Amino acid sequence: MALADLPFPEINACLNGSATLLLTAGFVLIKQKRIAAHRAVMLTTFTISVVFLISYLTGKFVRGLTMFDGEGGWRALYFTILISHTILAIVIVPLILRTLWLALKGDYIRHRAWAKWTFPLWYYVSVTGVIVYFMLFRWFPHHQA
Repeated sequence: MALADLPFPEINACLNGSATLLLTAGFVLIKQKRIAAHRAVMLTTFTISVVFLISYLTGKFVRGLTMFDGEGGWRALYFTILISHTILAIVIVPLILRTLWLALKGDYIRHRAWAKWTFPLWYYVSVTGVIVYFMLFRWFPHHQA
């Protein structure tokens, strides 16, 4: 199978959906003070997010951009979600790296303070990534740019 034949949108949506589920589990685990399980889940989430980023960039390089063909209110909603998702996807990378670094070096007080910002933004990016996928590839017709 050639690289261009891989179903990048579906792979990426599954990776984003998995990240959402794992972020939820990580949140629940830390609230239960199950620190070792929280750490394992969050490291897995980070790994999945790195794989997603590689897959996403590879897909864009190999297949190009996909245009949204929805109209009216759907178009406005799509671009509102897409723009906020894209901006926060860029912003979240250094936040995730900093939050992870603080945890790995054992600075849990600062880790917790950073995580209060990182978690909801990461969660939003993860969820809206799946929504963008459905709007672009399942709910509305589309074409390659």
